[in-house]
Amino acid sequence: MNPTEILKKFFNYESFRGEQENIINTLVYKKNHCLVLMPTGGGKSLCYQVPALMFEGGTIVISPLIALMQDQVDALKKKNIPAEFINSSVPPDKRKQRLQKFVEGKTKLLYVTPERFRKEEFIDEIKKVKIDLLAVDEAHCISEWGHDFRPDYSRIAEFRNLIGNPLTIALTATATIEVQKDIISKLGLKESGIQIFHQGIQRPNLKLEAIEVYDEKDTLKNILDVIKNYNGSGIIYFSLIKTLENFSQLLQDKKINHKIYHGKLDSTLRKKTQREFLDNKEKLILATNAFGMGIDKPDIRFVIHAEVPSSIESYYQEIGRAGRDNKPSLCLLIYNQQDLYTQMEFIKWANPDANFYSRLYDLIKSKNHEINNFGIEYLREELSWKNKNDFRLETALAMFDRYGITEGDIETKDLTIVNELPFELSNEKYLNEKLKRDNLKLLSMVQYFRTEKCRRKFISEYFGFFDENDCGNCDICNQIIKQDE
Repeated sequence: MNPTEILKKFFNYESFRGEQENIINTLVYKKNHCLVLMPTGGGKSLCYQVPALMFEGGTIVISPLIALMQDQVDALKKKNIPAEFINSSVPPDKRKQRLQKFVEGKTKLLYVTPERFRKEEFIDEIKKVKIDLLAVDEAHCISEWGHDFRPDYSRIAEFRNLIGNPLTIALTATATIEVQKDIISKLGLKESGIQIFHQGIQRPNLKLEAIEVYDEKDTLKNILDVIKNYNGSGIIYFSLIKTLENFSQLLQDKKINHKIYHGKLDSTLRKKTQREFLDNKEKLILATNAFGMGIDKPDIRFVIHAEVPSSIESYYQEIGRAGRDNKPSLCLLIYNQQDLYTQMEFIKWANPDANFYSRLYDLIKSKNHEINNFGIEYLREELSWKNKNDFRLETALAMFDRYGITEGDIETKDLTIVNELPFELSNEKYLNEKLKRDNLKLLSMVQYFRTEKCRRKFISEYFGFFDENDCGNCDICNQIIKQDE
């Protein structure tokens, strides 16, 4: 079958969108590696799923997101496409069964987290398989310059070599020119050896607006205006859970039905809320950035950022959830200068210095018994003197896990040191550079708000696409049009 026949038979679409067909043909017929920069909701997954069904051998999909991985595999199975996923949420016996099915050729697509390549038993089995395609989803995670760097992603060239350097496609919605170059390098490829596809920010149905407010009353008024004027589903993003809960109460007082979603809620409740939103049982969600991955709901009519996000990358990813049915949708940024101080605090907590990492490392090593017995609060007291607003500990523990410095978990009382501190967590100059980059990303959000040119053009140029025309649909363009009339 050719790509279009596979598209119709398995995915029930009549034709490809945008660059999808060109990308698929480049992989299948030209056997060229591809780097795909495509907006959220642009259909990136089809670019490797269709070729996977055309190739004789297997396809490995590397993804950092466990929940999204499961959603994608569930969706493929409903289409009778043999796919499985292996990650830390799967019991060992099932992991073994799923891996065996892939080795035997009964599974065409195997989704894994990059951490899986740390496991010798996984590598030993995967070497037995003829891998025709490697797909690297959320490829910006490869780059230390990206907004969601994951250390195991930076070893993908090593993984490619282990599985015979197969044809590779890397996909992301958010990569600056600097990050694009880093992705290619970390894949073990040269720029001349990979074809880059980008669709720019071609979402003409999204109306981008930004408004400045000075207090809670202003913010509420703008939220209520959008709810009143846009009939349909919507997401309102907040940075702080405390602010989210406050506005939830304000909306309850106005008798406006909604649900809330954030990382501190019980996982069962979070899943229920997400499912009700997808099934149209709930129209309005107040959420932190914990909400949205895997949300492929076509009729979201508005996305409001009630507090300033930390970067253009995260902002662009979140507004990309609006209007996937190509109908008019609003993306409103509510800008309050005070929000910048909140984000600056987040940036500080997300960037512990070398001394903090060193102290934590030494504590886990020297007081391992006490830490596993008394838990995270004991560790916090040793490091931060019970400062409840100091979240460096959570960041540092997560980084230790990502870099493979520790195994186990403080919650399950089996946290142990298994490797030395790497350069990236012990070099003060390197860590200061990362802190500076994160602050510059926040500055870009300020520049986005204050820009006097087309907002979509601003975002396009941020990601290195300098050939976009004015959109004619954002508040800046509309203001210029009115002045010219």
